[in-house]
Amino acid sequence: MSGERVADIWGPRTPFPSGASWPRRVDQYLVDGVAEADVQEWVRGACLLCSNGCGLEVAVRDGRMVGVRGRAEDRVNHGRLGPKGLYGWQGQQHDRLTTPLIREGGRLVETDWETAMAAVVERSRSLLETKGPLSHAFYTSGQLMLEEYYTLCVIGKAGIGTPHMDGNTRLCTATAASAFQESFGSDGQPGSYTDVDSCDALFLFGHNVAETQTVLWTRMLDRLDAGDPPRLVCVDPRRTKVAERATVHLPVRNGTNLAVMNALVHELIARGWVNEDYVRTHTVGFDELDRLTRDATPEWAAEICGVPARDIRAAAEIFGTSERVVSTCSMGFYQSHQATAASCQVNNLHLLRGMLGRPGAGILQMNGQPSAENNREAGCGPALPGFRNWDNPDHVRELAELWNVDPLVIPHWSAPTDANAILRFAEQGSIGFLWIAGTNPAVSQTDLARIRRILSGDQCFVVVSDGYRTETTELADVVLPAALWAEKTGTFTNVDRTVHLQEKAVEPPGQARGDQAIWTDYARRMGFADKDGHPLPAWDTSEQAFEAWKAASAGRPCDYSGLTYQKLHDVGGVQWPCTSEAPNGTERLFTDGVFNTAVEKCETYGHHLATGAPVGETAYRARGVDGRAILKTTAYDHPYEEPDATYPMRLTTGRTVYHWHTRTKTKRSRQLNEAAPAMWVEISAPDAQRLGIAEGDIVRVASRRGSIEAPARISDVREGVIFAPWHYGDPESAANELTLNGWDPVSKQPELKVAAVSVTLIRPGDGPAPAPTTTASAPVRPFADTGRE
Repeated sequence: MSGERVADIWGPRTPFPSGASWPRRVDQYLVDGVAEADVQEWVRGACLLCSNGCGLEVAVRDGRMVGVRGRAEDRVNHGRLGPKGLYGWQGQQHDRLTTPLIREGGRLVETDWETAMAAVVERSRSLLETKGPLSHAFYTSGQLMLEEYYTLCVIGKAGIGTPHMDGNTRLCTATAASAFQESFGSDGQPGSYTDVDSCDALFLFGHNVAETQTVLWTRMLDRLDAGDPPRLVCVDPRRTKVAERATVHLPVRNGTNLAVMNALVHELIARGWVNEDYVRTHTVGFDELDRLTRDATPEWAAEICGVPARDIRAAAEIFGTSERVVSTCSMGFYQSHQATAASCQVNNLHLLRGMLGRPGAGILQMNGQPSAENNREAGCGPALPGFRNWDNPDHVRELAELWNVDPLVIPHWSAPTDANAILRFAEQGSIGFLWIAGTNPAVSQTDLARIRRILSGDQCFVVVSDGYRTETTELADVVLPAALWAEKTGTFTNVDRTVHLQEKAVEPPGQARGDQAIWTDYARRMGFADKDGHPLPAWDTSEQAFEAWKAASAGRPCDYSGLTYQKLHDVGGVQWPCTSEAPNGTERLFTDGVFNTAVEKCETYGHHLATGAPVGETAYRARGVDGRAILKTTAYDHPYEEPDATYPMRLTTGRTVYHWHTRTKTKRSRQLNEAAPAMWVEISAPDAQRLGIAEGDIVRVASRRGSIEAPARISDVREGVIFAPWHYGDPESAANELTLNGWDPVSKQPELKVAAVSVTLIRPGDGPAPAPTTTASAPVRPFADTGRE
């Protein structure tokens, strides 16, 4: 299997009927020249190259990783692995950072750990003494381990006392968290992957699961190819592989998601497809929801979204007449100006039908990254750990007692700082110390010219921890070599709350260290301590950090108290909450119709979905929610940028099946890089004909912020839309040179799905590049989704 899964992305079918168990199929890849008998050890863990979190084992020979195989008994994948899981780990074995770097005379030069950390501590201490905690910020990833996130949370929130903590999860999963908080009172996925096995309808909202979570799509394909397949509805402006299998495909104009969602809710109410007993007993806000969607007819939405009203009605009828519906939602909805409102409407559809808490009826507001859930749970982003409410003094007091610090140290005087604000403060210089870990914002953030100016300026001292030299490390003042997946031990949690233990398989290269070790070293050098003079954080090893996290999560919605490293080693993935009362984990949340909205339990008091204005405790109490879900939406509004005479087309960005984020790993995997080695843009056939563009021609795509040049591909993107994958970092072809600085008012997730652009033919190309084909019904080349991980 040297690379055949590049062409045959999802592997052979194993169809199964509704309610049956998904059959096992073990996928394996060993590097050339290594046979299974040559493997000296198989080390247990899970894949960290999408948010699916597939259980696997790492093959080790002579101290090196030489392959992987799926774990048949794992609840997530039943042995399967996707192309990135099979081949992407090889990228860790090439071009790694092995020594610290420090900037001298405008250049990064090699140094030792002592010199590098001394420079970090000197600048950090100086700023704390002169400007205080608000001078410090941390920007992390959705790919680290829970133990690392929680360690940094304690350092930032109890050691330093800064509210400026966020991650690139702001780009991918912030809206998932916000939508759950607004509807259900706290973060946390209600559903389970096993719901796919027994549903009779699947709704995929802005989620090209075929490429972004290939193993989950494999599970869906095996149900679709059975004798009793679920009906499938796909909301996506491109005719993806998901759309090809759809019963109803709604190819909406990007930026109009809320209009179609309001129309779907309108239809459920107007046609009487509402479980009135469930709504009356378990929700609040129905009358307001009815009022706000009363005029949102399918005909009204059709004019805005550019889809036939009859198709909107057909989709609503499927939802309204099915007994068991699973909905997923992803970046095509999240990276939008009305992201939280549209995603809340997905929740509302399920609440109106009582489609929660039972097999085959659930919601998966998808994470974009493999451990984004951990970032949210552990408080390493703009939140308190354990889904606690920063505006609830009792929650703050709980943490203060747990950490043995004064409650005033923990930042809770105003809302925590999101990444957009962190970057603005760094641009202005009020943040003078920015530590970036495990991410590459010089490619992944919006309006890249601005990001480069911020990170390269003298107004902010930038520290970067990474496993590679990237576009971001080249702008830093200090660069620290970090250990990566399977080079350290720790846990991470996937989309449906499944916790895996990744055990250390090999040593990191050179002087690279794990992020937890790096941050603990920083904390010790800074002298962070609790009220009794004991070190903060109070642990050194990953297992000690995990035990500390268990104490922080106990009694909270994301309760890990029943988990141990040994249990995770023996069993594989286990879902939280896992307690002494539920030692095997909890498959679905809200089975009793009681939600985390009680005043003393909720993670937030909510926001106005149009403005982002906080509701506040007094108004929240007055509503008398008391454990019921909240039905809420707002009116549709236009995107920040609409096409005009100068920029007449809409840009949307996304991912390809073969790459992960900014390609730091996957471009170093031969099979994956050969499948998609360079940037391209997609244009519809009518637009290409009108502009005189042929397949492979070089075109310039320009927005108000910049321009890129790349080969054109004629695709099934809707007319008037240009699609660009965002993985490629060269300023001449990086999609985010074009994107704008706008975001959803609640989740603060940037608008990456709509920008007004022009397209111009530059020169004829050399014809279409060779592309792999799949065993699917139609040829496939390296292609990408309307979402983003």
